[in-house]
Parts: sequence; structure tokens; C-alpha cells
Amino acid sequence: MVALEALLSFLIISLLLEELQEMYRRRRHFLLRLRSNEQTRPRYCRINLSVPVLDRFFNKQDPRPDFRVSRESLSVLLNLLNQDRRHGWGATIETLVFLFWLASGASYRVVSRAFGIPRSTVHRIVHRVTEEVVAIRHQVIHLPKTPEDLEVVSQGFAGLARHRAFVKAAGAIDGCHIRIKPPSGPDGHCYRNRKLFPSILLQAVCDHRGRFIDTYVGWPGSVHDSRVLRHSLLYRQSVYPPPGHFIL
Repeated sequence: MVALEALLSFLIISLLLEELQEMYRRRRHFLLRLRSNEQTRPRYCRINLSVPVLDRFFNKQDPRPDFRVSRESLSVLLNLLNQDRRHGWGATIETLVFLFWLASGASYRVVSRAFGIPRSTVHRIVHRVTEEVVAIRHQVIHLPKTPEDLEVVSQGFAGLARHRAFVKAAGAIDGCHIRIKPPSGPDGHCYRNRKLFPSILLQAVCDHRGRFIDTYVGWPGSVHDSRVLRHSLLYRQSVYPPPGHFIL
């Protein structure tokens, strides 16, 4: 009887030891897999300098061929935009993606391949940075705020023309067509301009340095420039130029 109890105890202990060994093997296998996954994890949200467009930028080459802005202008834009990125690629990379998309007029797929990031991420970046740029536009695009600022603009135009007749010039106005995908429906043809492509009109006033100081956008491409001007606040409310000055 004693021998039987001893045998049963031995079997139970053996089973427990085997179970503990199996648990140890499983735990070790899990830790090895976890370590392997960490080493081979994709480079999500990490700068890949093998991408040519980023290689040129971070090696201090001229960014204008890729992004249509100087390095100084890009630095100003980054300072104005929201730098807080709780997740994602960071303000610099997101701004570069946004500017490349604008400068190239390429699809999300092409931008995705150019930067080596997912197409869905490009879509989110473009929309997010667009909203941020729209939110800060009045910090950059505004009329001269003081008589001294206006005098600088006027003297700038006189200097460009090399004639005192332009000493009262307060800006230069023009319009351009922005190509769009026309809306569906019976009014879609209204967006087709005289050059036979669908667009909306942008009216802009620039200072002597070519900087926008006023913009008005949204009219269909078939509308004449003079009609756009007559409906703008610049004309209807006579907000600019001040008396005694004129716009070229």
C-alpha cells in the first residue's frame, strides 16, 4: 500500500515537472518571437534617407525643384504651422509631403512612392496640413497695416518702375485659373473657361515683392475677371487701396 502511494506521488510530481517545462518552453518561444518582431518591425514613421526627394532635402540641396519654395520660406512656414505632433511623421516630413503634392500636382499614389509612405497616410497628411495652412493664412496674407507699411510698398513699386509716377501704387492685381474636377450636374459647364478646361478663378493682389496681400477665390472659370472684381470685398467695400493710391 505504501509502495502504491509512493508510485502515485512520483507520477504526479513527474506530470507537474513536465507541465512546468512545457510552460517554460512556451514562454521562451514567445519571448524569442517578440524579440524577432522588434528587430524586423517595418520603419513606420521613420525618415528613410534612401528616398531621393528626402536625400536631396536633408543634404542641404536647393529644395525649389521639388517643393517650389526656398529653404528660408520653408523655415518660415514650419514656424507658423502647428509643431505639436503626438503621433505621425513629424511637422517637417508632413509639410514636405504637402508641398511636394502641391508643387508636382501628382496623385496620392505618386507622392506615396516618392516618399515611401502609405497612400492613405499621404491623404491624411495633405488634408491635415491644408487645414492648418488655411487657419494661419491671415498671418501671412494681409493688407499693409500701417501708413509706414503702405509707404514701403509704394516706394517699392516706384523703385521697380524707376519712375515717380508709380510712387502711389499700392499693389498689382491679376487673376488666374485653378484647374479642378468640375462638379456633376447641369451647372458643371459653367466651370469651363475660355481655354476649355474646368477651373475656378483666383483674384490676387501682390505687393512690390510679389507677396500676396489679398486673395479672392471661388468663382467658376467662365466668369469674366471684371465681374469677379466687382463682387470682391476689395471693390464692394472699398477696403483697399486708400484714397490717393491705386492698384496696377
